[in-house]
Amino acid sequence: MGIPAATKHDVFHAIADPTRRKMLKLLADQEMPIAAITDNFPITRTAVNKHLHVLFDAGLVSSQKVGRETRYKLLPEPLVEIKDWLTFFETYWDDKLAALKSFVEDD
Repeated sequence: MGIPAATKHDVFHAIADPTRRKMLKLLADQEMPIAAITDNFPITRTAVNKHLHVLFDAGLVSSQKVGRETRYKLLPEPLVEIKDWLTFFETYWDDKLAALKSFVEDD
């Protein structure tokens, strides 16, 4: 499944789709073959495979051939980029929540 670096997807693109986010949650606890992953979605195996390729391209999953099946596993390290981006906005939300608290308590 080696993909040239020029065609790699970014992590934000990869997690933009709710199906891919659910796949990441499934893979958070265990390595799974595509058949087991497919059982959790109302889409075809081909569609699941396409989603897994996007996750793979973003570095969010790894794949390993075990016998006749390919098993997928979560690689959480790229999610740090998202965490860092969201951390930037924490002060914004903290300020907004503090203002809301002050407003509510003043009434």
